[in-house]
Amino acid sequence: MNTRIFFELLAREAPAVDFETPIAEARAAGASPADLAELEQAKTAALRVRALLARRARREVELSALFETASDLAGLRDLDAVLNAIVRRARQLLGADVAYMTLNDPSRGDTYMRVTDGSISRAFQTLRLPLGSGLGGLVAQTGAPYASSGYLTDERFRHTGSIDGGVTEEGLVGILGVPMRLGERVIGVLFAADRAERSYAQEEVALLCSLAAHAAVAIDNARLLQETRVTLEELSAASEAARVRGDAVERAARAHDRMTDLVVRGGGVEDVASVVTDILGGSLVVLDADGRRLAEVGRVDRVDEDLITRARTLGRTARRGDLRVIPIGAGAEVLGTLALHAAGDIADADERILERAALVMALLLLFRRNMTEVEGRVRGELLDDLVAGHVSDPDALDARARRLGVDLGADHVLVVARHGGRRERAAFWASSFSAAEHGLSTAYSGEVVLLLPGHRPEEAAARVAKELGAALGLPVTAGAAGPVDLPGGADAARREARRCADALLALGREGDGASADGLGFVGLLIGEGGDTGAFVERTLGPVIAYDERRGTALTLTMAIYFGTGGSLARTAERLHIHTNTVTQRLERIGRLIGADWQRADRALQIQLALHLHRLRGSLPP
Repeated sequence: MNTRIFFELLAREAPAVDFETPIAEARAAGASPADLAELEQAKTAALRVRALLARRARREVELSALFETASDLAGLRDLDAVLNAIVRRARQLLGADVAYMTLNDPSRGDTYMRVTDGSISRAFQTLRLPLGSGLGGLVAQTGAPYASSGYLTDERFRHTGSIDGGVTEEGLVGILGVPMRLGERVIGVLFAADRAERSYAQEEVALLCSLAAHAAVAIDNARLLQETRVTLEELSAASEAARVRGDAVERAARAHDRMTDLVVRGGGVEDVASVVTDILGGSLVVLDADGRRLAEVGRVDRVDEDLITRARTLGRTARRGDLRVIPIGAGAEVLGTLALHAAGDIADADERILERAALVMALLLLFRRNMTEVEGRVRGELLDDLVAGHVSDPDALDARARRLGVDLGADHVLVVARHGGRRERAAFWASSFSAAEHGLSTAYSGEVVLLLPGHRPEEAAARVAKELGAALGLPVTAGAAGPVDLPGGADAARREARRCADALLALGREGDGASADGLGFVGLLIGEGGDTGAFVERTLGPVIAYDERRGTALTLTMAIYFGTGGSLARTAERLHIHTNTVTQRLERIGRLIGADWQRADRALQIQLALHLHRLRGSLPP
């Protein structure tokens, strides 16, 4: 028998009744029972294929409808519009008489009717269902779908007068309800219902579940948009907002990539700051935890202290006018502050760039601090060895110093700084400072010791006292000695520097810095070796040199002048010259060593220097 006719029927999508025609024609033509049986088998197979194709076509239509639904929902931003669209599409997809939605109310512990489509009963449209009551209340409580072909007589559900009354007034018989989930949480129930008995197929339950899944996401998105008061008026406005946000996201991603690349390549806080201003414009300053400037791009005259305090208290961006201040922190610890003076308006999305920059800077500052602490320990160990005299192998010591960027063959001064602050903070400052100066440092309780390149201990002591004092917010007293004879002279230099610091404190000069030379004749008492020649040279050098060049007697005149109690007449008498000549000589001395040379404190040092000069045989008794 020819069974190809069934393929032709399938090909032209003929109705099911047409598949009986070939059998009827064969029977009319007197076909044998075997041929008729063969045709019957071919017909049955063809109808199965036709049913399978029909199911697949229907599934394709359903999937297409779901995609269209998702697209429609994505274009809606108003919550009421979203809910109405969901219920209307549910009714269309399942061919139901009525579709409706209930939303859970956590504050009252029930679920209430929110939107209906096709409903005519006011009582039905205002129903509230206790959790566990009725078909909808059971779905809302258990999170499982339920269906009933005849709800009012279905004993699986706990019936209440209000629910049954609303269902009766609406005339509903068959009801299908599926949960709308957000994660593990059920936020409501989506229903399809008919005014006649209806058994819902598994495919229809699955279809409504898929729509409910889309609905839950759409509802949550719409609710979030309402909570943040973001409304889109028209489709063109929505498209523009999406474009702007996309640009901001892409800009933030580019900024993040650039900052990450900088960190990988060893960039610092200054480089990250440059990336921010390159993308957002304006000018930016980065402050450390104490308010000192770590980096600056553009000109930022001053940052509002109140705004810094508010940003650090809130732990997030604080704004005032065109200024944005973001704290740089690691956990509860504040490492610094980032402040941007914007060149124009900055979108909220662009502020994420600032927050990412603050996070990257926090990582850099933590890394820098850890590296400084490690390097500080290494530098401290080397300085401890120098001071303690552990120099069994000078070549090895030089190698250790070179690895730290320190040249022990150059001139160095040693500074001892006394402070009343925290040891950890003082040690961190000393380590950072000495590393920047290519020197060494070590810290003890209440004291830091620094070995710094240079040959001017007085200047080094004053600088350390000022800068460490500013870092700690406390007075720091620093004594210095040098140049130091390395490696063997470090211990002697430390003792002298400590004596200088002690002398400053004894003299009431807390917060100052000085060396033995700077302390004048006091330095002779505390200095290592008591170099009287250097003291005389510092005090009288220009006058002595003038006498040697010109053959004058200014030094002798000064000695006699002090010896006569400052009497011009007696000085002139001793020198056998006129008083006007004495006056001229004294004026010359003032021009050589300063007009204040007769001030009490200087006069005391000058007289001591003259006495030492005489003891050395350079002046007549």
